[in-house]
Amino acid sequence: MKVALIGVGQAGGKITERLARFDADMGFGAVQGALAINTAEPDLQSLEFVDTQLIGADRVNGHGVGGDNELGTEVMQSDIQQVLGSLDGRVTSSAEAIFVVAGLGGGTGSGGAPVLVHHLQQVYDVPVYALGVLPGRNEGALYQANAGRSLKTLLREADATLLIDNDAWHEQGESVEGAFETINDRIARRVGLLFAAGEAVEGVGESVVDSSEVINTLRAGGVAALGYATEVASEDSAENIRTAMSVSRQALLTGTSLPDATTAEAALLVIAGQPDAIPRKGVEKARHWLEDETGSMQVRGGDFPLDSDRLGALVLLGGAERSDRIEAFMDRAREATQAQETKSEDHAEMFADDRLENLF
Repeated sequence: MKVALIGVGQAGGKITERLARFDADMGFGAVQGALAINTAEPDLQSLEFVDTQLIGADRVNGHGVGGDNELGTEVMQSDIQQVLGSLDGRVTSSAEAIFVVAGLGGGTGSGGAPVLVHHLQQVYDVPVYALGVLPGRNEGALYQANAGRSLKTLLREADATLLIDNDAWHEQGESVEGAFETINDRIARRVGLLFAAGEAVEGVGESVVDSSEVINTLRAGGVAALGYATEVASEDSAENIRTAMSVSRQALLTGTSLPDATTAEAALLVIAGQPDAIPRKGVEKARHWLEDETGSMQVRGGDFPLDSDRLGALVLLGGAERSDRIEAFMDRAREATQAQETKSEDHAEMFADDRLENLF
């Protein structure tokens, strides 16, 4: 699947760089162009593998928007023509989709990504998707409120929004910085393999998944989720039928980017590994199981030849129903927004003194 990547904000830029680097290291050739956009100049200077663009220099002087996603929105709106101009040559005629990547808790990413998606929809005739990272439960109220507003807008503007839960793909006991590094690496591997579907590098599979099947799975719109799991492949092909079923179950039930998201309008199952280790019977059996589990009659399946001693399962859910995790997140976002509004009102009352004149 030939894609153009646009990272917005600090997290968006880092993930875009990891995705572009993973694609290049693996030799997939799926990423056709990559650009990182930010209001904070130091965050762009740390990126080495993607092109960068600073926005809002006249407003924030390269220092970022300080978590203010309304300011992030205004800056992107002000500089949108400059941003669209810089995409010439990066979004080429070979691109089959555009992914706008952002952490939904920060100011630039949560505020700027929906604006960019909206304008890209007006200019390009390929699907424009969002890849959004939800803040973890232990991240502050500002991040929860930002992400709630951003997600609500992205779901309206993007053709589909692939959500990554920050709490889903990191190990217990990791430091905050270590957890972000782990999550970014796992996003790069999982999403990078999804992009590579159909870009057979190590041989020709019996039933190769191509980009149209990815696009058709995401056609349902709304929330999308991605699951992944691997196990060591057996030399016994019959044993690999069990392995294919096992990794498919893990990918959906314990390895998704959005915990508890198992019901969807459409799904795609990709089994990756050495061509002679991928069991056709196992792929079909796992696909039928996925139909039953997701309640969808639109479950596509295929294989992806890969030079590895493991069998992996990649499960993409399109039009995923709102899970308990999403409901809990939106509740926290509403509470955080209300708390912020109350705090603002309290501060205003503290300085409501009729004996003082207003400055303006």
